[in-house]
Amino acid sequence: MKSCKMILNKIPKIKHLDSRNFFLIAGPCVIENEEMPFTIAETILKITDRLRIPFIFKASYKKANRTSFGSFTGIGDIQALETLQKVAQTFNIPVITDIHTEMEADLASKYADALQIPAFLCRQTELLVAAAKTGKIINIKKGQFASASSMQFAVDKVKSAGNSNVMLTERGTTFGYNDLVVDFRNIPEMKKTGVPVIVDITHSLQQPNQNSGITGGRPDLIETIAKAAIAAGTDGIFIETHPNPSEAKSDGANMLSLDMLGELLEKLVKIKAVI
Repeated sequence: MKSCKMILNKIPKIKHLDSRNFFLIAGPCVIENEEMPFTIAETILKITDRLRIPFIFKASYKKANRTSFGSFTGIGDIQALETLQKVAQTFNIPVITDIHTEMEADLASKYADALQIPAFLCRQTELLVAAAKTGKIINIKKGQFASASSMQFAVDKVKSAGNSNVMLTERGTTFGYNDLVVDFRNIPEMKKTGVPVIVDITHSLQQPNQNSGITGGRPDLIETIAKAAIAAGTDGIFIETHPNPSEAKSDGANMLSLDMLGELLEKLVKIKAVI
């Protein structure tokens, strides 16, 4: 947890770092409009303040890796980034967003406190280096195809570019077709890299590339994965949440309903206190 606090301390707006809790990255999958993120951020903030959980608001400003060509990708890059920045300013909270190219790294860094590398791009050297050079905290999602130990190379790429502010996120491994499995051995294995480790408890329950062209999921297992992650010693939890997942424009099938978030986090805080 020492390395985790050292990195999180570099985000001035993050609160409750004096607590012994895990930290939380949470929010909607993507900026769907200019109003929705504010409702979600305010709700999460009230819960995390009450439970003293360090909180980073997450929302993608664009989705570049959708299953179907016709899937929603965003409301426009600048419009979405400005909305994300307004959320940060309104609630005085840090925000993180995904990037997909070197040019996006420079653009998004002007609006966000931290940058996230999607799982499918975790091996892209030029992207990792460009992200590192922004000086922002970089959260790298472990590829569904990658071993936990191989993520050391992704960490090294960021550090070699002069940025030691790196985090890794477990989000499941593909062992067969159209499904993911979480191997909790990956948590201690990735901790050997010396960086904070997060478990994504919503994307790890995806069922990708369904015949419908829309990714499926098992949200009924979110609590199970979350409890196991805390018990296994994760530093942080990543959750995508939405007031009405069935109407979400991206990844609704594996999202947590916003009205269930408080109860889940209460349970996780109790487990964290025990261990």
